[in-house]
Amino acid sequence: MSFSQAISTCFSKIVTIEGRARRSEYWYFALFVALVSLAASFALEDQSFTSRVLTAILSLCTWTVGVRRLHDTGHSGWWILIQLIPFVGWIILFVFFVQDSQPGDNRYGRNPKESW
Repeated sequence: MSFSQAISTCFSKIVTIEGRARRSEYWYFALFVALVSLAASFALEDQSFTSRVLTAILSLCTWTVGVRRLHDTGHSGWWILIQLIPFVGWIILFVFFVQDSQPGDNRYGRNPKESW
């Protein structure tokens, strides 16, 4: 999956937590969020309406693609809440996010690697 495909997929599935997301989709979108956040920090005031809306949209997309990424590794989407535990939760999520896709179909859908 290319960078632009990952971005368009994440925005088209902004409220979709069903299905699976490949590693490339998640990490390309994470890179996009980091770049947009960096640019917005220079261009926007911290408390502006535009900044708040942008943060809300990007947060929702990041959360949903994270849940789909967890599904791809065979984990429940509820594992996303482990990020609420500082440091340890982030490390556990990072390990899940870098794992390869679970081969074949799982209870969350078809393997996205096989559909390409």
